[in-house]
Amino acid sequence: MIAERDPRAATVGVIGLGYVGLPLAVEFGKVVDVIGFDINEGRVTEIRGGRDHTLEVDSEALISADRLTVITDPMGLAQADVYIVTTPTPIDDAKQPDLGPLLSATRTVAGALSPGDIVIYESTVYPGATEEQCVPVLEEYSGLRFNEGFFVGYSPERINPGDKHRRVTNIVKVTSGSTPETADFVDSLYRLIVKAGTHRASSIKVAEAAKVIENTQRDVNIALINELAVLFERLGIDTEEVLLAAGSKWNFLPFRPGLVGGHCIGVDPYYLTHKAQQVGYHPELILAGRRLNDSMGGYVASQLVKAMTKRGIAVQGARVLVLGLAFKENTPDLRNSRVIDIITELRQYDVHVDVLDPWVEPDEALSEYQISLVTEPQLGAYQGIILAVAHREFTDLGGGAIRKWGAEAGHVVYDLKYALDPSASDLRL
Repeated sequence: MIAERDPRAATVGVIGLGYVGLPLAVEFGKVVDVIGFDINEGRVTEIRGGRDHTLEVDSEALISADRLTVITDPMGLAQADVYIVTTPTPIDDAKQPDLGPLLSATRTVAGALSPGDIVIYESTVYPGATEEQCVPVLEEYSGLRFNEGFFVGYSPERINPGDKHRRVTNIVKVTSGSTPETADFVDSLYRLIVKAGTHRASSIKVAEAAKVIENTQRDVNIALINELAVLFERLGIDTEEVLLAAGSKWNFLPFRPGLVGGHCIGVDPYYLTHKAQQVGYHPELILAGRRLNDSMGGYVASQLVKAMTKRGIAVQGARVLVLGLAFKENTPDLRNSRVIDIITELRQYDVHVDVLDPWVEPDEALSEYQISLVTEPQLGAYQGIILAVAHREFTDLGGGAIRKWGAEAGHVVYDLKYALDPSASDLRL
């Protein structure tokens, strides 16, 4: 009986050892036996060697995780009795949910299920997806019946890549289960590692909805500020000065304009709008926010071209240096980076673009975006410089050093992140 099970006696299988799964597996490995599974043999090899290229877990923590076993053979998962699925949930080229990785992981779990096992999903989905999409697959491939032979929970991830302060253990965890007893067990299991506490949702659908609106809310708010930035540029007003002035009011929300990428904010709203349209509702505000945020890369490129033209700098054949390719500062995470939109748009003007990012693995940049990163940009060679990602290496350099990459005959520095002193840049978003 689930109600009688001690979560400390569980053997947890974590499926997917990426940005979400590995930190979770390491933390659980401090209190229970954990089997970490990933289909990427290279990933498993590096973890066994005490290295995490995502930089979410340091080598010392990996080496000391003696209750964590990492495998690529799905047969080894049969030793677990609780499974946590952390695979990515991206969107396809048509901006529709791509549940392929999630359902593939579900089939893997189903092949290892024994009567009484519990499957917990952390992947971001639309409300209803766990029970409508995943549960039938578990039933089909395991031969067990839902809420009789196996049980399901949902506890959405809240990982913030690169954030060394907000970690798995000190972020409140939303939990839920397919039966009251399952919900109790799932909540108790996460309380073993989450010192900040948990919030138990009344149903799996509520937990799914809570996750997907967290990032949808941020997306819509950033879209508003991006639209204001476009407006203020036409009015000749500095957006940052306006936001600082408005921010003197106690309840003004401190959002800033910028590119909206990554595995969450630029993706999750499409899961919600997909479900909304399935039930006959057209979500105008959410989709409008998405369209506006997705257009910002093109806007940035056009603003740089306009500024260069005004200064008499020939655009065709010009060289532009883009500082940063990762989707956010101080992380190597390339997922859904919208910096690529700037690069793509500039190339339409026959501009030669070099990209510098000390955090990103060159092989990953080449594989993901067909971009060969530069390591030592030529001094005095660029007619345009865009600070796209505020990595500490760039902010530590400062505007003076960054300008040395600019051509003496004339260049434009565009600071998207307000990372430089206003006098050190020619444009700010």
